[in-house]
Amino acid sequence: MSRFRPALDALDAYVPGEQPSAGAAVVKLNTNENPYPPSPRALAALGALDAEALRRYPHPFADAFRRSAAEVLGVDPEWILAGNGSDDLLTMLFRAVTDTRRAVAYPAPTYVLYRTLAAIQGAPVREVPFDEDYTLPLQGLADAGAALTVVANPNSPSGTAATVAQLAELLDRTAGVLAVDEAYVAFAEASALDLVRRSDRVIVLRTLSKSHGLAGLRLGFGIAHPDLLAGLAKVKDSYNVDAVAAAVGAAAIGDTTYTRGTVERIRATRTRLGAALAARGFRVWPSQANFVLARPATGDARRLYEGLRERGVLVRYFAEPGLADKLRITVGTEAQTTRLMSALAELLD
Repeated sequence: MSRFRPALDALDAYVPGEQPSAGAAVVKLNTNENPYPPSPRALAALGALDAEALRRYPHPFADAFRRSAAEVLGVDPEWILAGNGSDDLLTMLFRAVTDTRRAVAYPAPTYVLYRTLAAIQGAPVREVPFDEDYTLPLQGLADAGAALTVVANPNSPSGTAATVAQLAELLDRTAGVLAVDEAYVAFAEASALDLVRRSDRVIVLRTLSKSHGLAGLRLGFGIAHPDLLAGLAKVKDSYNVDAVAAAVGAAAIGDTTYTRGTVERIRATRTRLGAALAARGFRVWPSQANFVLARPATGDARRLYEGLRERGVLVRYFAEPGLADKLRITVGTEAQTTRLMSALAELLD
């Protein structure tokens, strides 16, 4: 006899990308981490932490971070809710908004965690398929009538992005909460942040994992009307952001000059990577993220994934419909990109 709820027994757990052991001699291009170090200001804040900050419980709403983020974004701190990575905000959303009678909708394929969180809640799922070009399926999402609609923008694993006008139209055609997951927005052309000011049904999610080089810190946040955030706060852990993350994150998000420089380096390498893959016969979707989705001309993505792994280069492969013939490749440094293309040349030639 099972000790768990039926929804949990039926659940396929989320599987993160492979994490090699510390010191392993690999080029890690499989989990969309920033290849460059965090801001010097963030490292200085880490070094300046004293024992008293670790002895006491942190502020329950990470106010030091909220103030810094609010100043950068031009919003009131009350419009920001911090979390243990943006995944924590997603968990709050699914806990607060969905249940066995309140569905979630999202375009697919996308971030697999959405499906997992819905299954934990036992919530009905409306997966609305993208077309070949990953155009936002507005009609299908509107027809779903979901309590929660989630759009990763830019989308993962495609790297493509809907326009703000398309998201605004989606908002107008739905009645539930609209969550725009902007984990990769620093690398994109536009943000949906203005929709938050327009409607109390919208939340925009951000993370410091990608553009700020702090994936190991686990810090994300949501921007929304305080009334919406108040509902999410009811289901969050009491102290979900630790003192270290709050202090380091406040320094990192405030160092906009450093972040902008890092983002531009990644964008430049993204252009080079896309062109190099296209020259090798790959179809490369236009990316606004820090990775690219690429389909080899021969369609043998699994063989290339395994061959690259044998050569010490990790990329992401998804063995599921719509993705089994593609690879998602994180944009690394120039040197890492060169090594990736050399390894691909060995496999393709």
